[in-house]
Amino acid sequence: MDLVKIGKFIAEKRKAKNLTQLQLAERLYVTDRAVSKWECGRSLPDSSIMLELCKALDISVNELLTGEELEMETYNKQAEENLIQMIKEKEESDKRFLNLEIVLGITGTLFLLVMMFTGILGYQYLGLPLWAMLLMMSVGFVVFMVAILFCVLIEQKAGYYECKECHQTFVPTYSQVLFAPHINRTRYMKCPHCGKRAYQKKVISK
Repeated sequence: MDLVKIGKFIAEKRKAKNLTQLQLAERLYVTDRAVSKWECGRSLPDSSIMLELCKALDISVNELLTGEELEMETYNKQAEENLIQMIKEKEESDKRFLNLEIVLGITGTLFLLVMMFTGILGYQYLGLPLWAMLLMMSVGFVVFMVAILFCVLIEQKAGYYECKECHQTFVPTYSQVLFAPHINRTRYMKCPHCGKRAYQKKVISK
């Protein structure tokens, strides 16, 4: 999507309604800085307020995402293109998040190992007090656990799980992912569609 084009379109429609950035922001319960970012093409309005924004500017969601007014004969075609583009962007975003999960997991693990070995070697060979060694190991463990919890959150939010039995995709709750036995990103969970428990595979697209 062309964020600059969308931003100019938002600014044009806002001015046509004789609204300042602040007035529009107050209607949407956001800051005028957020509106400024939209109009400068630095970000896209969050999906949770797109409908309210379109209502305030008297445009459709498809027109917003296209960045221009649409004639009726091209409306359906453009709607399909916008939907496909949004799906592609979500998939790319999910891939980046899952790559971040790997980096975060490796970083947390390395930090734990470094703190453990540094504490043990310092205690054995450098005269490090016992309490200092235990503190270093505790800090390493806490950082590791925080990293793992964030990794689980990323895995839960990014993409979907595909049921091995009925092949339907679904997004489980955070607790379901956290406590499910797993092999890498394949987790043993109950499918909400068929109700069967199996090792559900992580997938990017539905």
